[in-house]
Amino acid sequence: MAEEVGSGGGGEQRGDEAAAVVAERGPGAAYHMFVLMEDVLEKLKLLTYEEEALRRHNMRPLSRHYFALPTNPGEQFFMFCTLAAWLITKAGRHFEQPQEYDDPNAIISKILSELRSFGRPVDFPPSKLKAGYGEQACYVLDCLAEEALKYTGFSWKRPVYPTEELEEEEITEDDAELTLNKLEEEVAEEESDNEENFIDLNVLKAQTYKSDISYSVKQEEILESTTDAAEWNLEVERVLPQLKVTVRTDNKDWRIHVDQMHQHKDGIESALKETRGYLDKLHNEISRTLEKINSREKYINNQLEHLVQEYRSAQALLSEAREKYQEGSGGVTERIKVLSEITEELERVKQEMEEKGSSMTDGAPLVKIKQALTKLKQETVQLDIRIGVMEHTLLQSKLKEKSNMTRDMHATVIPETTVGAY
Repeated sequence: MAEEVGSGGGGEQRGDEAAAVVAERGPGAAYHMFVLMEDVLEKLKLLTYEEEALRRHNMRPLSRHYFALPTNPGEQFFMFCTLAAWLITKAGRHFEQPQEYDDPNAIISKILSELRSFGRPVDFPPSKLKAGYGEQACYVLDCLAEEALKYTGFSWKRPVYPTEELEEEEITEDDAELTLNKLEEEVAEEESDNEENFIDLNVLKAQTYKSDISYSVKQEEILESTTDAAEWNLEVERVLPQLKVTVRTDNKDWRIHVDQMHQHKDGIESALKETRGYLDKLHNEISRTLEKINSREKYINNQLEHLVQEYRSAQALLSEAREKYQEGSGGVTERIKVLSEITEELERVKQEMEEKGSSMTDGAPLVKIKQALTKLKQETVQLDIRIGVMEHTLLQSKLKEKSNMTRDMHATVIPETTVGAY
């Protein structure tokens, strides 16, 4: 089976077909088979084809683009037939496993008939599957895999995305302390985000008025401090750990992104300083190599100039020969057409001659003629006999009439004589 599937010189034909497909269905049609092949591979993995199909026949697993690109047409066709038969069996139908030396046309017709029995449309010729790869092969396997998944009761579910767990990290001592401005901004954002809370302007004015009065009274009362500086410092050291605020780091905060950008920038600048020297050295080496290549190319062009001229002249002669060949091929096609017409006319004349020859060599008319001649001879003999009888009858009647006449004459003559005698 693998030997009958030839790859041959059909590369140009496949290229023309691919170009026609691109022109009809758009520029993305040439890459549709790659997407379809990836879908087929995922469905085969869901059906555990490696354990059930490949290990049984000692085959290697498929690559992502196995049936999309031509590698080994014989091997690809056998793999296609094997997987198709296995998928049809998985879909609940009985299908014999194809062998290596079976007729490929019979196997393809069986696979397509099973595909039509599933209600799948087949709008391409069966010869497209002989190569063992291409969009048609991927389409057949995809339809059979879907039917097998339906038969096994498989159903696609919604994807479940993993939740990202944010790691709780404590900020260092410098970042943990929130300044007054940041704290006020966060409080303002919380108050703005809370839709249930609202601000009464009258109450706010009364509160601000009371706070101003209390502040002015306290300012008048406290004019100089009587607190000891050492006790103040001790109190500050005691309360300082409680004043520190630890917040959770949010990876979506723009400040963290800015810090990361600055860190990456510093890393890039430091790496650039180290690699700039290597890049400059590499650039110089490449420049010297390019100069050598250019000089060598010029030298080779000068040395091979006469060969280039000969090649150009040979190309011109080849183009002229191709033109003559095209003209001659056009005349040959016309002559072939005339020859076919003459051959048809000759066949017709031969057929007529055979019919006439068969009619001439046939002995039935001659037998009929001989029978007619014998019949004519018999009738002639009978007529001769009748004529003879008639002649004899006439002769007798004439003789009788003559005898009667003579007798009458004698009868009339005798009395006269007798009268004269007396």
